[in-house]
Amino acid sequence: MKIGLDIMGGDYAPKANVLGAIAAHQLLSPGEHLVLIGDTKQIKPLLCEQGFNPEHFEYVHTDEVIEMGDHPTKSIVQKPNSSISVGFNLLKEGKIDSFASAGNSGAMLVGAVLSVKTCTNILRPCLTSIVPKLDGGIGLMLDVGANADCKPDFLLQFGILGSLYSETMMHTTNPKVALMNLGEEDKKGNALSMATFTLMKASNQINFVGNIEGRDLFNKKADVIVCDGFTGNIMLKLAESFYVLTIKKGFKDEFFDRFNYENYGGSPVLGVNAPVIIGHGISTPKAVKNMILQSKEMITTGLVDKIQAAFK
Repeated sequence: MKIGLDIMGGDYAPKANVLGAIAAHQLLSPGEHLVLIGDTKQIKPLLCEQGFNPEHFEYVHTDEVIEMGDHPTKSIVQKPNSSISVGFNLLKEGKIDSFASAGNSGAMLVGAVLSVKTCTNILRPCLTSIVPKLDGGIGLMLDVGANADCKPDFLLQFGILGSLYSETMMHTTNPKVALMNLGEEDKKGNALSMATFTLMKASNQINFVGNIEGRDLFNKKADVIVCDGFTGNIMLKLAESFYVLTIKKGFKDEFFDRFNYENYGGSPVLGVNAPVIIGHGISTPKAVKNMILQSKEMITTGLVDKIQAAFK
């Protein structure tokens, strides 16, 4: 197994990525290898500073970086020697089994679709996020930013993708799938949500439990919460702010501590033909470590194979 990591992506690159890789290495088994993609002139001195043997990792040198402000599509083409572009080429050629980056999220989405392609019959790939639950468990919300404008068919597929992820990665039995709406009643919502409700209710691929409201985000009503990427991204950013606010106010609480993004790694891109994970731009070493372990789990569980089979 070869897990690809973009060392140059993120606000704290390359140091946070290198430290995260070192931390993850201690938790990998023999046969599970990290491939660090980036400027080796910057990577190896950081390893030496930590007293870490560079021979534990494999390296692919790159001399360009796609910056956070770069145009996603243009940058993939105009910077072929960037760590993101090279990472996706390696993934496409089968030289790595997964690819993760805390860099430009738009470029990561574009790169995934252009390189390993969207799975057959999937209309749009989507991004996911973990949602802490008051009972101590966790749920899943998707889409959280890849698709601002959606059609009912997209949302139905997000529900199927989320259900497969919840079963495979979170070990949830028969996950409850709900549609985020402005009311619980069947006929509530805009044209998109009402049409989506009808499709989800008729589907035999998900355990659809109906509509939920924003106040239900953190309770037991659903394991998988489906929404368009515009709504999901707003809800995600609001939820992330809870953890920051508790720190600023000096308020300590176990539930709000679980809103810390570092604990969960990154957002998987579901619906493409290989494991791809997009990390938070402010990813710390802890977040990078968990992103690597998340990549490993996606490979070992065969999640992509299960998605491909479900959509054949």
